[in-house]
Amino acid sequence: MTRKEQIQKDATVLFANKGYAETTTLELSEAIGVASGTIFYHFGSKEGLFHAILEDIHHTIELEFENYFKCLEFPSGLKMMEEVIAFYLYLASKYESQFMLLQQPHTSKMAQNNPKCHKYLEAIYSRIVDIFEQAIRVGKHDDSIADLPVRKAAMIVFSMVDGFVRLKNN
Repeated sequence: MTRKEQIQKDATVLFANKGYAETTTLELSEAIGVASGTIFYHFGSKEGLFHAILEDIHHTIELEFENYFKCLEFPSGLKMMEEVIAFYLYLASKYESQFMLLQQPHTSKMAQNNPKCHKYLEAIYSRIVDIFEQAIRVGKHDDSIADLPVRKAAMIVFSMVDGFVRLKNN
């Protein structure tokens, strides 16, 4: 692992546990074991580091689901939904700090005033809901899932699954 990757990994844990606003650059550098200048060298600022973390989370989730779908065929939309929910919960466990960071109040608060942060969060959550939506469309097509508004159903499923993850993390 490169120094930059290690900084990102350690900062993710700090931000997830303490919050972005509550974590100072000095605390970051002490916890990570690098000079503050090293953080600035790699990321430009604490905010740049946070953006890099969100970008990495987005990329990781995309890649994990892409690889997941390459390996499986689902007999029905309902079975696809069950498997996607199970895989989402697996990812939430595998990437616990990343999911905790996404669910921290400071992350959504930051996204309200920071267009780049908003863009990353919207991309992450939209992709996940799109996957649930895909399973519902397949299920509606094969009659394994009742006819209902697809996006609304996908949001309900996502909210329930995300609620389980939040409960576990908190």
